Amino acid sequence: MMDLSGKNAVVTGSSRGIGKAIALKLASLGANIAVVYAGNAEKAAETVSEIEALGVKAKAYMCNVADFAEVKTLVADIITEFGGIDILVNNAGIIRDGLVLSMKEEDFDKVIDVNLKGSFNMIKNTYQHFMKKRRGRIINISSIVGINGNAGQANYASAKAGIIGLTKSVAKELAARNVTVNAIAPGYIETDMTNSMPEKAKEAVMSSIPMKRVGQGEDIANAVAFLASDEAAYITGEVIKVDGGMAI
Repeated sequence: MMDLSGKNAVVTGSSRGIGKAIALKLASLGANIAVVYAGNAEKAAETVSEIEALGVKAKAYMCNVADFAEVKTLVADIITEFGGIDILVNNAGIIRDGLVLSMKEEDFDKVIDVNLKGSFNMIKNTYQHFMKKRRGRIINISSIVGINGNAGQANYASAKAGIIGLTKSVAKELAARNVTVNAIAPGYIETDMTNSMPEKAKEAVMSSIPMKRVGQGEDIANAVAFLASDEAAYITGEVIKVDGGMAI
């Protein structure tokens, strides 16, 4: 059975949605959790309370992961207060959808800055820490959109495809230090964002999923937990699709 007792995990974008499901799953396996969020302090506090109820340590940190200086301070604070970092999950992300014809430059830049550069910033500022520990797990949340592309999401697809390239490159750099770096590519997952989609759009997506069901945050969290565990010690540089067969 997977056991993360005594491990310290950092999960970005974990005040709600997929990130919260990941944080709760890792906590249920014994990991202490640094809950990193962008703006909703109330939701972050709720997540921390739920994690603490599982008997592990948790603390919320507000940070704009797109800001390198903020991330540098964040990582230093977490290392000081938790005593180190064993698992990093880069989940923070935003969308600014629109066809390229009508997409504003700022909408493209913002999505790249948060989704892709945010992941780089977190990795860059934990890199030396992982090297010195000579062990660790980095798990980046990409998307099947980063593999297949999607009309109206050129910015999001570019960022998520970039995360795959980032994952494979850093995996090669850190492999000799016993630090694994992998990515998960979720498909259609039930979140506040997907719940707000028009019914026709939901039906169209459902028709493209061979398993004929919407994924849950727990489906992603289970994959993250495996990659964070000792059972996945010889897996690195991989992209695991969790999509009910949507991108076959």
